[in-house]
Amino acid sequence: METVKVKSLLQRVKNNDDFWFHHDYNMNLYQGCSFGCIYCDSRSDCYQIKEFSKIKPKEDALRILAKELSTKRIKGIIGLGSMSDPYNPLEEKLLLTRSALELIEHYGFSVSIVTKSALVIRDIDILRRIAKSHPVHVALTITETDEEIQKSIEPYSSSTSERFSAIRALSESGIFAGVLMMPLLPWISDRDDNIRKMIQLATKNNAKYVYPSFGLTMRNGQREYFYQHLDAKFPGLKEKYVNQYHGNYICDSPQAKRLHNLFIQSIDNTTLLHIMHDINQQLLSQNSYSQLSLDLSI
Repeated sequence: METVKVKSLLQRVKNNDDFWFHHDYNMNLYQGCSFGCIYCDSRSDCYQIKEFSKIKPKEDALRILAKELSTKRIKGIIGLGSMSDPYNPLEEKLLLTRSALELIEHYGFSVSIVTKSALVIRDIDILRRIAKSHPVHVALTITETDEEIQKSIEPYSSSTSERFSAIRALSESGIFAGVLMMPLLPWISDRDDNIRKMIQLATKNNAKYVYPSFGLTMRNGQREYFYQHLDAKFPGLKEKYVNQYHGNYICDSPQAKRLHNLFIQSIDNTTLLHIMHDINQQLLSQNSYSQLSLDLSI
C-alpha cells in the first residue's frame, strides 16, 4: 500500500467562530479521497495532491500523533475531515481514525469531525467517552435528499438516508451532531423541495443544526474535474456554468437570496440552529471547555 511520509500531523488553526466550526488544530490521517464527489474543493491545483482519488494513509501516523499529543501541555479541539474524509473505505480495515480517537481520549483532547460516511457510528463508544469531559462534535455533510441525484454527484459516499441515520444514532448517544448542507449545486440541488426536505429530515433525525451554503466554490483543477463530470451526467449544464461564473471562485446560486429566505422560513418553527456563532456557542458549552485553553503557544 502506498503511503505518504509526513513529519507532523497537527496543524494549528486561527479560528473564525462566525464562519466555521471551532478547531484549535486540524489533522488529516489520510491523503486523498475515493468518494468521487464531483465538486470536491480538495482536488484544486493549489493543494498539489496527485492522484487525489487514491487514498494514501500517512506513514507512521499514530506514533507521530502520540508524540505530538504528549508534548502539548495545553489542550484543544482537533478537527478531522478538512482535506480527506477520516471515514474513507480504507478506514474500515486500517482503523487509523479509531486509533487516533483513542489517543485523543488518552491525552485529554477534544474532537470535531466532518464526514460523508456513516462509518463514523462505529466509533460512538470512544466519542461518548471523550464527551464525558470534553466537547465532541460530528458534522455529516449532506447536499441532496434525492438519492438518485445524490449518487450522481457523490457516487461512492454513504447514501443520504445512511447519513441521516448516523446523525440520529450520534444524537441518541449524546453526541452533538448536525448537517452541513453544502454545497448546493446551481441547477442541480438548489431546489425548494431539497431545502424543505433537508430541514424535515434533520428535525426527524434529531440533528442539532443545519448549516447551509447556497452555491459552491471552484478553483483550477477542481473546476475542470467538475465540468468533465457535468458533461457526462448533466448534458448541457456546463455551458450554463461557464456563462454564469466564468473563472470565478465564489459561485453562488442565481437563486441564493430567495433560497436563503426559504431556508429561514423552513427552519423557523424548529429547534435547529443555523448560525455558525450559535453552533459554536453550543459546541463549546459542552462540559467544561475552559479546561481546553485557546492559548496554543506551547
